[in-house]
Amino acid sequence: MKKIILLILVLVTGTSALKAQKFGYIDTEFITSKMTDYQNAQTDIENVTAKWVKEISDKNAEVEKLEKAYRAEEVLLTEEMKQTRQRAIAEKSKEARDYQNKVFGINGELIKKKQDLMKPILDEIAKAVEKVVRQKRLDFIFDKSSDNVTMIYTNPQHDYTDYVMEELGISPDQLKEKEEAEKEEKANQDAEKEKAETKNEKPAGSKKPKKNN
Repeated sequence: MKKIILLILVLVTGTSALKAQKFGYIDTEFITSKMTDYQNAQTDIENVTAKWVKEISDKNAEVEKLEKAYRAEEVLLTEEMKQTRQRAIAEKSKEARDYQNKVFGINGELIKKKQDLMKPILDEIAKAVEKVVRQKRLDFIFDKSSDNVTMIYTNPQHDYTDYVMEELGISPDQLKEKEEAEKEEKANQDAEKEKAETKNEKPAGSKKPKKNN
């Protein structure tokens, strides 16, 4: 999937209309990490996925067992018996494939389960975002954690994550945790920048001395 790179868009376009737009961003990955309902939904999905994986594994193991028994006894079977056993193996194999497609295929049970559990939570976040957008009179808001958007640089003054979290009733302690994480991230970025600048600096007196003839 192509990523949309938001690289100093205002400077590139330079249009007065775009400059008049007010935009911001949020980090839904951080928001959901602090939502109990979201964490519970993730646990439910992981549990039911593990259950389905085991059921499919058991069905495939049954097919392998039938195939192994058939190969071991094939020389002792009549042609009619061979065909009967082959049909039984084919039916079990098809049953395993059909069940796997039913569970993990397009529009399968896993997709439906995720939609059922996640939709109410995502709707709640969407309502909170809409409220913040209206309160702050934003024209655009991006999701920092989205796979479709790469934020190469983010100015914290455009970060509206805290406001959305407040609308969702997430505690101040969790907001403080986010602030500390951002400070740590900025400190790491500054350290990397300083390291790069130091590496690119040429040491004084680095010229090689001339050899005496």
